[in-house]
Amino acid sequence: MSAQGDSEGASPGDAPQTPAPSQPAAAGPPPTWRRWGWALLVVGLAVLGVLLAIADTALYGPSLGPYATFLIGPSQVIEIPHNSPSPDRFIRTRLPERVPIAAPWGRRMMFSPWQALRAFLSNGTGLVLLVLGMLLLFPSRARVAVQRLEGRRGPEIALAAGIATLLLALGVVALLRFTLIFLAVIPAVLIAALAAALFGVACIGLAFGRFLEHRLGFDHAHPLVAALAGALVVLDLALIPYIGAVALAAVVIGGLGLAVVTRFGSEAAWSFRDLDW
Repeated sequence: MSAQGDSEGASPGDAPQTPAPSQPAAAGPPPTWRRWGWALLVVGLAVLGVLLAIADTALYGPSLGPYATFLIGPSQVIEIPHNSPSPDRFIRTRLPERVPIAAPWGRRMMFSPWQALRAFLSNGTGLVLLVLGMLLLFPSRARVAVQRLEGRRGPEIALAAGIATLLLALGVVALLRFTLIFLAVIPAVLIAALAAALFGVACIGLAFGRFLEHRLGFDHAHPLVAALAGALVVLDLALIPYIGAVALAAVVIGGLGLAVVTRFGSEAAWSFRDLDW
């Protein structure tokens, strides 16, 4: 009874006090790497692309293969004579197109910085314009395609669908070659496949940019900025010596499959219900 009396006589001030909510610290300016992250990333990817293009000109040798010729252009050698025919006359020469270097393993190699820079600027500009153009023309369809690509097993499904579509298109073209009536259909098939692949590559570039944004913790930027960084990633993958062709083929085939799987970014999925009415 005494204990109960003591508890009943407790004052309200004895109850436990809830701690006052702490005042949030004043949010300062974001770190420098977050404010300038996108600019540094784009510049870094561009510099990396130029270095990879220079490596291509050196590793592929003076006689470039078909893929290297397609990617960085035909090689050109400009030789500077050591002795001038008339010593009393000054002869202006252009900068050498290819610079010889001695490789550590004893092989004499030549690289062309100017050719690499021209190739990167021309190919990079063309790829960036195609990617941004597709995203500007079909923004809602690109969003649907990127969401499907970022889903579960999205890249695997897109690559498998791309391989199947490529084989089917090659089979259709091979069969149409033996007909006289449907020969005009072959360019239409090729144009449709090229348009679908370009759309898919643009969506893959945007997905690459979004992946870098989330992985590196950058501030949210305009989608076209992310697409620009993603397009440079695709170009850098294509410029990797010797395996760049495989990487570019995988991106193009995956883009083709992504366009087919999503029906060119349509909201409705594949279904045969449209045939049943």
